[in-house]
Amino acid sequence: MAKILSIETSTGVCSVAYSDNGNVIASKELYQVNSHASNLTILIQELFAQDSIPELNEIDAVAVSSGPGSYTGLRIGVSTAKGICYALNKPLIAIDSMHILAQPMLNRIEQHSDRPTVLCPMMDARRMEVYTAIFDTDLNLLEPISAKIIDEESYRNWLSEHCVYFFGNGAHKCKTTIAHPNAIFIDDCHPLAKNLAPLAEQYYQDNKFVDVAYFEPFYLKDFVATTPKKKVL
Repeated sequence: MAKILSIETSTGVCSVAYSDNGNVIASKELYQVNSHASNLTILIQELFAQDSIPELNEIDAVAVSSGPGSYTGLRIGVSTAKGICYALNKPLIAIDSMHILAQPMLNRIEQHSDRPTVLCPMMDARRMEVYTAIFDTDLNLLEPISAKIIDEESYRNWLSEHCVYFFGNGAHKCKTTIAHPNAIFIDDCHPLAKNLAPLAEQYYQDNKFVDVAYFEPFYLKDFVATTPKKKVL
């Protein structure tokens, strides 16, 4: 049994959760793009201000999304998680955002007796590129996490024999490109801190911790800085 603070900042949604023995006791979410830097610590403070939640120093570990996803969001989330671990001398758990995105889908999919079912989380990586992976319905990884450019031939090998569920903030733009009767798209799916809870609890029991000093997010792609088109005087 473990008391865990979970932090998820891999997309435009900033979220935190407190869980005990894998059960979510309370969570907070902010659906506001580019808000992580100014609001993450506030969400944590508000979370632990609730009567049903113990003091922050009573937690057993901190769990954080390791990526892929937003470069800035991941750095803010991981930096905050590492700071708390340093201050409280607690272990750090890192779980990839594809597992976090796929975990709640287990309660939303339908098993199809005529063909096996697989899950395909998608996170927007600009234009027609997505961060993605393939899982079975036990969350076993069947195709590794990668960045893919989606076209008409994408996932044909899976769709020919499987019912494939596509979800996440990168799935919507692929609807018209992946046109197949075995393709099912689910809207309004985000990687959230509360979905970290059952995964983080298992990691804690298995002692799957990362080095607080040297851990870095899994960006998957190099950060590319952009310059404004108009100069500001």
